[in-house]
Amino acid sequence: MTRNSRIPQTFNVVIVGQQGRLAYEALLFAASLRHSCPQFQGRLLIAEPQPGPLWDNDPRITDIALREALTDLGAEFIPFESQHFGSAYPYGNKIEMLSALPAGEPFVFFDTDTLITGDLTAVPFDFDRPSASLRREGTWPEPQLYGPGYSALWKSLYDKFDLDFASSLDLSQPDEYWRRYLYFNAGFFYYRCPREFGALFLRYALAVRDDPPVELCAQSFDPWLDQIVLPLVIHALGGGRDALPSGLLDGTVTCHYRFLPLLYARESDHAIEVLQAITAPNQMKKLLKQRDAIKRMVYQGRGAKVRALFDQDNLPRREQAIRNRIKSNGFWMR
Repeated sequence: MTRNSRIPQTFNVVIVGQQGRLAYEALLFAASLRHSCPQFQGRLLIAEPQPGPLWDNDPRITDIALREALTDLGAEFIPFESQHFGSAYPYGNKIEMLSALPAGEPFVFFDTDTLITGDLTAVPFDFDRPSASLRREGTWPEPQLYGPGYSALWKSLYDKFDLDFASSLDLSQPDEYWRRYLYFNAGFFYYRCPREFGALFLRYALAVRDDPPVELCAQSFDPWLDQIVLPLVIHALGGGRDALPSGLLDGTVTCHYRFLPLLYARESDHAIEVLQAITAPNQMKKLLKQRDAIKRMVYQGRGAKVRALFDQDNLPRREQAIRNRIKSNGFWMR
């Protein structure tokens, strides 16, 4: 074996698919995985919430042609029941679906609004040390004028679950600056067993939602609950912010674009090229044009107009400023 040789890892890739925008994003995700990483030998699992009392409408993907296209791309549908969240908090899907995934099999979860743009099998995942996306802003918590501050707010959560707060801190960052505290975007996360990860994720999420520490009385949990709890889960399982080399996920290998206008505004030329390549086949066109945002952004050229509004090497620092410019020019769609 040479020094640069490595044993290929086998793991499952998981997304949540349901009726509406996420169904079309799931198709883009699956096509990008096959396009950019044809050597991927794991399973592509689409976790799909089932109808029940917590859903206002049937959340399943009902378009037969869409389902067949996903299956043709190698995806497998995994049904799961919503027992705690549903329509009231759809982000809870990524928590509840974990209990339906194959026990003991390493997994990487991605939000559907992600493109695979490189070789996912080359990412050196240590599935014993979980981590998640560091492409985030300081969206939570929002310290109040008279306190408590970041340290007291986060420490109250670590104390609630008997976790060591001090070891979670990034001491290279200033005290009371949001980056000092362990915080992730839940756009991707991974671990060696979805059941183990999911059980802790669910327990912590319900405890914070239903019985939060008194220090959090002025804080909003919607839509942030999953991202509030995720750092606690990762820390409890021995992971952290440094568990994965930077520049791969949310870099050369994946692109979490969030919404198509944001993709065209700020992502790499290569990400745009991948999007153009996977949306070009006639079968894909027929399906994707059913989604108005994709039809207008990709096929009718609005995406190119959005891209022309920005210097990709000198973007506004905050996402809201990018959104505002797109909206003021009449190009915002989702």
